[in-house]
Amino acid sequence: MAKRSETRKIERPVGHPVDPLPPGNVPDLRPLPGRWVKLEHVSAAKHARDLYDSFTGSDPEGHVWTYLAYGPWQSFEQFEEWLKGREASRDPWFYAFIDRASGRAVGMGSFMRNDPANGVIEIGHIWMSPGLQQTREATEIIFLMIRHCFDDLGVRRLEWKCDSLNAPSRKAAERFGFKFEGVFLQHFIVKGRNRDTAWFAMLDKDWPRIRKAFETWLEPSNFDAEGHQKAKLRAA
Repeated sequence: MAKRSETRKIERPVGHPVDPLPPGNVPDLRPLPGRWVKLEHVSAAKHARDLYDSFTGSDPEGHVWTYLAYGPWQSFEQFEEWLKGREASRDPWFYAFIDRASGRAVGMGSFMRNDPANGVIEIGHIWMSPGLQQTREATEIIFLMIRHCFDDLGVRRLEWKCDSLNAPSRKAAERFGFKFEGVFLQHFIVKGRNRDTAWFAMLDKDWPRIRKAFETWLEPSNFDAEGHQKAKLRAA
């Protein structure tokens, strides 16, 4: 009689246990104050005129909107109506970027694609007026958004996505400490054009180191009288 083969236990690899589990927090549109900027829930009545004026005239070619699914607008009224929809939105949750020195709104961004059970969220819909781009205020805005995600919402994973052809956004993501994860081909159709999407992410285990880099860079002593940096941000 043939001997019955012994049943063997097969070990299959699994991920490490998650303990504690994500708190399951949802963005609540609280104000996010900083030293040079503050972020507040976007309001058409409060911010529309400032936001419209922040790019009208200074961006005649509409470069701010090249990689976004909306804009440019033909009139203030058209922009204001669009902004009302962003104000009412919940996921994405939209914020206005306020320059403390002038008190004016100079850009926008959002928290989006919230997955509280898995502790994942994305920051996106980020646009900055020409006068805000490549300033310490712009970097502080991103720091405040990242800090809110990890410290207040308790996420495990923060995502940054952009058109794969958007070189400035890809460079910014890496400067801020996000890691490139790959490209999703033919991910969207934006304004009738194909968009391949570059994916970046930051994990909670990396945040303490990245936070320290931001805080060091944002120290007032790191800037001259004109607000120019003395040392570069090294969050990556």
